[in-house]
Amino acid sequence: MALITHVNVCNADHEIYCCLRNKIVKLDGQQKEQFCSGCKMFAGSMEGHEQSMMCIWEDLRVVSNPHYALDPLEEFIHNQIRQVPPEGPALFLYTS
Repeated sequence: MALITHVNVCNADHEIYCCLRNKIVKLDGQQKEQFCSGCKMFAGSMEGHEQSMMCIWEDLRVVSNPHYALDPLEEFIHNQIRQVPPEGPALFLYTS
């Protein structure tokens, strides 16, 4: 899987989708200090656009690179879908 640059652009409520926390968050000083600054996916903000955050991570979805996330709710919903491997889910047999 390739690393994808995700450009998370704030909505009108100053929110973005955070992959680390797997939720929609307000992009404020507290978020940047407590979560973004120590996150291994953090790649800075888009030059000249403080209302955005760039994160780099392996995305299982088929998306462009860079991927622009303009709607945090849509991005959250799309990141909740998990792919089942072609060989199917792992099955465990328990015997007594």
